[in-house]
Amino acid sequence: MKLYRTSEGPYIEVEGNYCRVPQLSWDALITHDNLHEHLSALVHEVEKAGDFSSVQAFLPQVLAPIGNQEVWAAGVTYYRSRSARMEESKDAGGGDFYDRVYSAERPELFFKATASRVAGPDSFVRIRGDATWSVPEPELTLVLNPSAEIIGYTIGNDMSSRDIEGENPLYLPQAKVYDRSCALGPCILVSSDALPSSTQIQLEILRSGYIEFAGSTTLAELKREPESLAEYLFRDNSFPFGALLMTGTGIVPPDSFTLRGGDEIRITIEPIGTLVNEVQSPQPPYGTAA
Repeated sequence: MKLYRTSEGPYIEVEGNYCRVPQLSWDALITHDNLHEHLSALVHEVEKAGDFSSVQAFLPQVLAPIGNQEVWAAGVTYYRSRSARMEESKDAGGGDFYDRVYSAERPELFFKATASRVAGPDSFVRIRGDATWSVPEPELTLVLNPSAEIIGYTIGNDMSSRDIEGENPLYLPQAKVYDRSCALGPCILVSSDALPSSTQIQLEILRSGYIEFAGSTTLAELKREPESLAEYLFRDNSFPFGALLMTGTGIVPPDSFTLRGGDEIRITIEPIGTLVNEVQSPQPPYGTAA
């Protein structure tokens, strides 16, 4: 089943219709002892009553599926990402770092965003004004409860400034963490079952209505198990409201490509759906004239 955060509270998708979740806040849902069981019981009660007066065929405004959760990300979890990171940072002498972390037992994990920095479906993401090489990174994103259990999945876009990270790997926080550098949505697929390795991740970037770049990968190319990534994130760390963890990207546009203002980014992971965002034109770098 799909769980949406909207301007009028949480909704569940019920066979193409949408049933409002009564009473519980978003944070209460994410921290629920058994979210799948709770939502399944709610759907059962609606169906049993035979009264779909609380169900509608459309949603209010859909928001990013995040409350007080933090967003974290895993890096170099696909071979394609490893190769791209090595290439972009070779002049800085950092290429070997990415090769080593790809093969290491411990994954690369980094903080990505708070809710205030996250864009929801059909809203703007940003590229940095002091960057010249910016790309989206489409990623399956785990929804974790405070006990580090995977309670669902959503789609994430880890916007990245490749030239800044390539200049020096220590600049990764500046390349990755800025306002609206992260997009999530359109919903959470709440499931007690893991997604199969055949699950496909697709990316399309439209420019002036035409496809400028398209690519795809599957979870079979993900080197690390999602449960292992979650376990490392929660080592000596606590998340009282749960967390969202991006699992890395296996789709990297060619080095000649960079995002522009007005580009439309479309990321599809079935059965979750499609996350659509437009790129906002960058602001001039701090200290320069507009």
